[in-house]
Amino acid sequence: MTVRRESSKLYENDGRSSLAAVKIITLFPEFFNSPLSTGLLGRAIQAGLFRVDVIDLRDFAENRYRQCDDYPYGGGSGMVLMPGPLFRAISSVREEGTRVLLTSASGTLLTQELVKRFAGERDLCIVCGHYEGVDQRVVERFVDYEVSVGDYVLSGGEFAALAIVDAVARYVPGFMSNSESLVEESFEDGLLEYPQYTRPAEIDGLAAPEVLLSGDHARIRRWREEQRIEKTRRVRPDLYKRYCEGNDKGEER
Repeated sequence: MTVRRESSKLYENDGRSSLAAVKIITLFPEFFNSPLSTGLLGRAIQAGLFRVDVIDLRDFAENRYRQCDDYPYGGGSGMVLMPGPLFRAISSVREEGTRVLLTSASGTLLTQELVKRFAGERDLCIVCGHYEGVDQRVVERFVDYEVSVGDYVLSGGEFAALAIVDAVARYVPGFMSNSESLVEESFEDGLLEYPQYTRPAEIDGLAAPEVLLSGDHARIRRWREEQRIEKTRRVRPDLYKRYCEGNDKGEER
């Protein structure tokens, strides 16, 4: 991870992934120090699978106080991110083909399908929303997607940006040690993931399902599919309804 003002040449893509770089524009670059240097995400960045640059928005402020926010025209509570610093910050990192995302509680809900779309881009720029939002002229000039990670409000767009980066990075070849995990996990095919068990086979009177210990892989596959459907029906009836509408076998199962 680098924290810098100017954009330089992107990581040269060698065919492993269409995603080469992510740029994050934020008021709080230190927020990303630990998440981008630990776990699978940190290892992927260190291995050069893709690059993440964190850009300090205050480096583009218009005065010596490094001010990036001001009161909203028309009155109201809170502050609004000013257009000047954002215009300069985005322009400094945006290249041909760069998709600009703005984290916003009023944006399009982030889904697995949208994550896949972002993973197919070569270059992403994520602007972390803050306070009451950003000047609308920033959206009109630069933003391709306004993205919300859920129907709730966060204290800053950094949390949402990190969720987007992690979700997208999982589709970079080499990020996951077992690529089949992407196929079997929640939200693939519109269903949640089946329950998981590991050793010991029994603990405190609770036993793992016999079918998983049977060695019968056909039975295990059927059981897991049934569990996915049942869990989705019970936990996420909205997803289950869409699954049934798109799959005639859904109700039968």
